[in-house]
Order: sequence, then structure tokens, then C-alpha cells
Amino acid sequence: MIRAVYPGTFDPVHYGHVDIIQRAAAIFDQLIVAVYDRPQKNLLFSADDRVAMLETAVAGVPNVQVDNYDCLTVDYARAKDVQVIVRGLRVFSDFEFEFRLALTNQRLAPEVEVVSLMTREEHTFLSATTVKEVASLNGDISSMVPPHVGEALRARFLEPDSPIVPTNLLRD
Repeated sequence: MIRAVYPGTFDPVHYGHVDIIQRAAAIFDQLIVAVYDRPQKNLLFSADDRVAMLETAVAGVPNVQVDNYDCLTVDYARAKDVQVIVRGLRVFSDFEFEFRLALTNQRLAPEVEVVSLMTREEHTFLSATTVKEVASLNGDISSMVPPHVGEALRARFLEPDSPIVPTNLLRD
């Protein structure tokens, strides 16, 4: 049985993530979608919220489980007896980062393979940053995220202490 992990912050999960999850689940016997709980990023949602959104988004995929972690991904992979780390590639600029990450993971855990799946063409523009920016400006994100994620984003941006999302991409 080949077990794989697809790690990320998923803040929030979007259709590009869901596509990679569905395709990886078709390749591997079991896929763990692992929500990283200690990123050096300003997050919009807590780890528990991100896990819950992912669980709803992948509810129809039987060999997928969602978990969270706060250690090196390779240490998590070893602890879960995972043989493969799955990563997604959207655009050419992702390649250099993912290449360096894969080489680092190989150095730290040569027994764990890294497999990168290219996103489908219709998802190449998607990133959590783009989704958050459009949502923060009250734009239509229905083609970018599952409905429950769209609702969570709208609710979050309506809160009185709503975070400020940098809007340097779509307002200029």
C-alpha cells in the first residue's frame, strides 16, 4: 500500500487544491491532506477551520483523510508511514521553489519520494492569496472555491476585526 501526504497551509482551500487532491487520490492507495499549523504567514483561518473546510471539500473522496501538523513535513511523513510527498505546480515560477524544497526533503529523508502534479490549465491563476484578495474586495469567488469556503470567507471579511488583505494585485 502506497501512502502519500499532500501538505500545505490551505488558507483557504480552493479548486486548484481540490483538483490535486482528487488526482493524487486516484494514484495512491491513501492520501493524507496535511494542514501545516506553524507557517510563517499571516493566516486568515485557524488550523481547525482549515481542516474542517478541507474535510467538507473532500468528503466524497474515500481514500483521503485530513490532518494537521506542526513539524517538518518529512518528520510527519515518517510518523505516518508515508512514502510520497505530493506537491502541486501551477506556473513556471513555482518550479524553482518546489525544486529546492524537493531537494531539501530528499536530503532530510531520502526514503520519501516527492511527486509534483501540474495543475489543470483552468486552475493556473488560482492561489490562496488571489482568492483572499478577491473575497476581501467583495468579488465573485464562486468559480475559485467550494461554496462552503466562499461562505466562510464572506463571513470572515464581515467581522468587525476583519484582517486587512494586501490588495496590490487586482486593484492597481
